[in-house]
Amino acid sequence: MAELVSITIDGHGVDMAQGSTILEACRFLDIDTPTLCQLDNLTPVNVCRACVVELEGSRVLVPACSRQVEPGMQIQTDTPRVRHSRRLVLELLASSVDMTLTSGQVQGWMQRYQAAPTRFGKVATVAKPVKVDNELYVRDYSRCILCYKCVEACGADAQNTFAIGVAGRGFDAHISTEFEVGLPDSACVYCGNCIGVCPTGALMFKSEYDMRAAGTWDESRQAVTETVCPYCGVGCMLELRVQDNSIVRVTSPLDHSVTSGHLCVKGRFGFEFVQKRGPRG
Repeated sequence: MAELVSITIDGHGVDMAQGSTILEACRFLDIDTPTLCQLDNLTPVNVCRACVVELEGSRVLVPACSRQVEPGMQIQTDTPRVRHSRRLVLELLASSVDMTLTSGQVQGWMQRYQAAPTRFGKVATVAKPVKVDNELYVRDYSRCILCYKCVEACGADAQNTFAIGVAGRGFDAHISTEFEVGLPDSACVYCGNCIGVCPTGALMFKSEYDMRAAGTWDESRQAVTETVCPYCGVGCMLELRVQDNSIVRVTSPLDHSVTSGHLCVKGRFGFEFVQKRGPRG
């Protein structure tokens, strides 16, 4: 049994298992902490800095997603310094990247911290053409915040394909295949795990992209049905997103013991046969 570590967050004492992160302690206390690059099934990479908190004795704000708890920590999550930092992160991102397709939770953080991207001047999102080079998913890097989640999912955290990575430096940094080749010519195996972790819609099912372009995508009319993938005996759990009696997207629960949110190409994209039944003989 792991040794317990006693810390204090916003005046509330809590005992956490050794090796736990500050973010896990915040969630245990139901303290809403914004995260953009963190996901429970991926290794924290500390790039968005939206989850920073104030730690007594530390010169700088520390990332809650990766900093492990230590005995006697005194942590504040809602000081003026923390709020200013989080607000600035959200403003800088939203002033240069199209974040309109982020989750309602992210939009709630924008309101909570009164993020106003226009205070830097006219919002100028990164203009990049949408990459549509296959029939399974599209890449719209004008929405990419460089959270690295897709890189982690394609790499050692899940797929171990390493088809994509971060190319360039500074303002030229971007997610890319090797030598900028199209997906059909890359090492991509179309598992779609990068789509499953993308928080902004930079990576999207082709079915969803087409429906959005046609103005027919409506999440309020979608239902979720859980089932077991029929393709093999592994037992992966699928969440079928259904609109107008048609499957429009497939995901998997992050906390499922088999998938941890990840699927293969058949599980994630092999659903079209359901809607293409031939005539009965």
